Amino acid sequence: MKAVRGLPLTPVPLAAAARGAAALAVPLLVGVGTGHVLPAVLAGIGALWGVSQDGGDPYRPRVGRLAVLGLSAALGLLAGELALRSGHPAAVTVALVAAALLAGAVSLRGRLASVAGLHLLLGVTVGSGIPVPGPWWHAPLALLAGVALVAVVSAAPWPWRRHTIERAAVLAVYRAAAEALAAAGTDAAEPARRQLTAALDHAHRAMGRHLARPLDPGTEPAALRAAFDTALRLGEITSALVWEGRPLPRHVTDTPLRMAARLLPGTDAANTTATSAPDPIAPHADATGAPIAPHADATGAPDRTAPHADATGAPDPTAPHAAAGSPGLRALAALYAESDRPRPDASAARLPVRPWHGRAAQVRYAVLLGACVLGAQLCAGLLHGPRGYWLPMTVAFVYKPDLGPVLRRALHRCAGTVAGVAAIGAVTLLTTDTYVLIGAVAAFGALMAVGVRHHYALATTGLTAVVFVLVDLLGDHRALYAARILDTALAAAIVLVAHFALWPDSAARRATAHTRAAVAAARRYRDLPAGAPPAERHALRRTAYHRLAEARRAAAHAHGEPGRPGRRLPDWEAEIASAERLCDAVSARNLGAAPATLPAVRCAAAGAMGG
Repeated sequence: MKAVRGLPLTPVPLAAAARGAAALAVPLLVGVGTGHVLPAVLAGIGALWGVSQDGGDPYRPRVGRLAVLGLSAALGLLAGELALRSGHPAAVTVALVAAALLAGAVSLRGRLASVAGLHLLLGVTVGSGIPVPGPWWHAPLALLAGVALVAVVSAAPWPWRRHTIERAAVLAVYRAAAEALAAAGTDAAEPARRQLTAALDHAHRAMGRHLARPLDPGTEPAALRAAFDTALRLGEITSALVWEGRPLPRHVTDTPLRMAARLLPGTDAANTTATSAPDPIAPHADATGAPIAPHADATGAPDRTAPHADATGAPDPTAPHAAAGSPGLRALAALYAESDRPRPDASAARLPVRPWHGRAAQVRYAVLLGACVLGAQLCAGLLHGPRGYWLPMTVAFVYKPDLGPVLRRALHRCAGTVAGVAAIGAVTLLTTDTYVLIGAVAAFGALMAVGVRHHYALATTGLTAVVFVLVDLLGDHRALYAARILDTALAAAIVLVAHFALWPDSAARRATAHTRAAVAAARRYRDLPAGAPPAERHALRRTAYHRLAEARRAAAHAHGEPGRPGRRLPDWEAEIASAERLCDAVSARNLGAAPATLPAVRCAAAGAMGG
């Protein structure tokens, strides 16, 4: 696939698309075939929301997230249904506003809390907008059944692919390390090192539960843990070699892939290494074909040390030289020599977790979300009367500052709604056959599953088309295409006016807070005593680089939001980059290099935005 702005696109998630199509089509086919259409539509709504959270993370946390989604959505649906059944016009509005306040209060506390808050509010919106006859428990049970179907389909490969996701995540670290080493001494070195940090963060999250408990030796989780611990040490060495700033020969840059082949047998890491070993005595050639002089040792003599021996005692001509003059190369050679007998060193502490915003920001977001939902509900009552749930539902989807810039999310929501309306309108012009429409639901469900991983507007396109078919199956055959586009635009306008009138600096404050936390973590890593245990050193290093990656994402988020007119944003990027250079230098120092002075960290953001 082509790259966009220099970043490679991830492959199309065909398995997720197939799961999305099946999870949405099966309940509708069963409902239409048995005559129980309303429960099938509610199950389809649950499956629709489940598809939006069907990620590529390990099976256990994925199923846990879907369980949180299902329970919160079912609880919200029950509350909305009871409010609608009460017959009091104000009961629905009170239920929506209360749910919005609760959702806003918890959503900024982390990913699971965000999922719970969003789907609690969505459940109340649907429950108060779609009358469901019969016992009160039918609707929540049908919704839970749809979410459960997504969970079952998503986790179906678990028995025979139990640790495949963790293995792929750890292997990606070794590949990212090889790319960073290949980029050393070039302008691509820093971006490649950041990609290594991202790969380590992803692997750290994927390996989470295996890092917090003892593992039986000889099991696959133990082998993965050992490979991950080695990857942490490799990350430190790679940072040091990037800091040294000189190009490295092919036999060095391929070392991480050979280590992965040793530590993760059965992967295709070995197939990505060089097919022929370099001559360990002859000088290597650079990219132009000119020979590179061998490294010199501490005395200035060229290094022509014999290569390492493999397990049989024969020399391994592909190993990095053990006595190379560079401290980073010596450390890489030592790590390579030990990689056939890895020993977990308990260095993989959990990634730091903290709220993205303080308590005051959580309260402000809750109040603003409640006000936006109230405004949307009042507008829906004036414009549509019954079944005016589209406006508050759109507010719930759009006003998620923890998921990216609000302005961009609103624009993508509007664009996706227009595209979804056009797509499903074209389908209904050709046919109104129920089974053809269910086939369209399967296609748009697959599109949504792809969009969840690639682009919010694409996900909205699929979701909009699916919702129109579900509404049609409920018997609402009104021509709502133009109305839903206008409703989406109105809901987005409500969110944008409220957010930028009353909280315009939220993204900038978050970026400043993340940058301060990242700089503090880098300084803690710098100030670690020389005799500290390796586990503590690796934990501080991982925390520092993780915080820096978070800060860079928060800064990009802030630059994507319009702020107060005439107010200049701090130069977070310069401060983050200088803290990264500090961490690289500290990594080099820890491996034996002795920079005369460690680089200072710029403090451009300190105090710039207030609390």
